[in-house]
Amino acid sequence: MIPGSTIDRLAASLDDAVGRGMRYAAEPVDMDPLGFVRAGAGFFGRAFFFSNPDGESIGGLGTAWRATTSGSARFDALRSQIEGLALPDPVRAMVGFSFAADGPHSDKWEAFGAADTVVPLAAVVVGGGNAALVVALPPGLDAEQVLGPLRALTEHAAPLYPDLGDHTLESVPSVADWRTAVTEAVDAISDDALRKVVLSRSVIVRSDTAPDGFDLLHHLNGTYPRCFGFGWRVGEATFLGASPELLVRSVGGAVSSNPLAGSAPRGEGEEEDRALAEGLMRSPKDRSEHRLVVDDVVSRLGPFVDDLTVPDGPSLKRMATVQHLSTPVHGTLARPRHVLELVEALHPTPAVGGTPRAQATSFIDKVEGFDRGWYAGGIGWVDGSGDGEFAIALRCGLIEGAKAHIFAGAGIVADSDPDDELLETRLKLRPLLELLAAT
Repeated sequence: MIPGSTIDRLAASLDDAVGRGMRYAAEPVDMDPLGFVRAGAGFFGRAFFFSNPDGESIGGLGTAWRATTSGSARFDALRSQIEGLALPDPVRAMVGFSFAADGPHSDKWEAFGAADTVVPLAAVVVGGGNAALVVALPPGLDAEQVLGPLRALTEHAAPLYPDLGDHTLESVPSVADWRTAVTEAVDAISDDALRKVVLSRSVIVRSDTAPDGFDLLHHLNGTYPRCFGFGWRVGEATFLGASPELLVRSVGGAVSSNPLAGSAPRGEGEEEDRALAEGLMRSPKDRSEHRLVVDDVVSRLGPFVDDLTVPDGPSLKRMATVQHLSTPVHGTLARPRHVLELVEALHPTPAVGGTPRAQATSFIDKVEGFDRGWYAGGIGWVDGSGDGEFAIALRCGLIEGAKAHIFAGAGIVADSDPDDELLETRLKLRPLLELLAAT
């Protein structure tokens, strides 16, 4: 899969760097990062993948360096540790974080911290029209311990559509309890305790056969090419998804975010689809909900950027099962900033939490009834210059052997209807549910 001459050049570069602490080497390759991960994940305890809709992607194997932080200052603490590495280009650190600042608490999220970052031992990085195989070797590790498994990699064929046998489904909370929570949220909004809150639900899928998370991600990427694909494996657990929503991208001083809020199903035919789209664009409820999210993102980015460009109104972002109101926001940093400073300012946006932020988060803790973990958190990458890109972790699931937890939520505002919001969550659950529970 990887030419022997490429491995030999990497070995020579690593030998030349002996005595310099963490050693790095990079060689150009013609390789698909997800294919690299699928081929090598079995050789390493950790594996990572991230891609954006522009075709840029990273696939990483193993752990050369890792840090985890927790609490209200988790992003600042993580930034300080990453900056201390002085990562050379094209080395990237993969970063994932939970919705809650103090991190996941349930057993199923045991391997995932409040904010984790990893520099992979080996990664394929694709961007700017180039692809490189990057090796990061920590002190004390012999190069052949990494290069040996890389020499042994063989290309995996495209995975078959999963057939996991019989399965059972469990809704957490129950559908009845979730409808009740929506009603409670509407009452709280009517009492002016909130303006918006996002309530989520989880579906547990138990199957006869355990799926491979990165094989599932291969299918998700093919079906949802306009999304951010991501996968993060620790041991036997894989968190994966295909998110439509960019939290923030900061590269070369250019900053962008893409708030989404307000949703409608896709139609069965062109005429119905167009009618649903027009109804969404005209909906006072959805436009009001969307404006809450956009205004919050703009106000939180404002102190960091000049020349912030915000369209006068939303456009449509269409996925296979659902379409969203979308407002891309662009600006230029007023002075150099690490992307994790922007993440800290933005997360959680009202697209996944609510507004006011503190009251919405408190309401979620009180009524939602399950541990979100990394769902509605974020996942992405940073480099040595402080640039990076993060997607909000949506349309996602946690795979634990033959059991999967998948997640979806809906934004609740003053005139939300529990049945309509339930339908929205079902549409958002479909990408993974259709893979896991195919009959």
